[in-house]
Amino acid sequence: MSKPFQLQSLLDLSNLRLDEAAQRLGKLIAGEQEAGQRLDLLLQYREEYQTRFSVAAKNGIGPDAWRNYQHFLGRLDQAVEQARAMVDTSKQHTATGQKNWLDQRGRVKAFDTLAERHQARAAYGEARQEQKRSDEHSARRYGVVAEEE
Repeated sequence: MSKPFQLQSLLDLSNLRLDEAAQRLGKLIAGEQEAGQRLDLLLQYREEYQTRFSVAAKNGIGPDAWRNYQHFLGRLDQAVEQARAMVDTSKQHTATGQKNWLDQRGRVKAFDTLAERHQARAAYGEARQEQKRSDEHSARRYGVVAEEE
């Protein structure tokens, strides 16, 4: 019977951490996509509002309406810039999460390689022992047959 893989607990822990890193990465990717969608919606709304302002300006609007449009467009521009900053931050977090996932995957692969080598050595040792037993059995049998003749 072969010895158990001594680093099995580390392999199991590495697999657990890899799963956790994959879940975190999935959430980060989803967050990045949400931030991108929010930015797209804001840009679309700003463009629509700018078009309304242009149409209203061509048709003639008063100074108060002009200021209101300009003020609101300024607020939309601020919101767009904040959304862009959130997208950039989200992309950075996703990149960090992806690096963490890749690091964890590398650890798991390293422990898997060690486990495979351990299993191969154990199988080789067991095969040698089985061959030795077979050879001894054959030798005894041959020895018994030789004595009977």
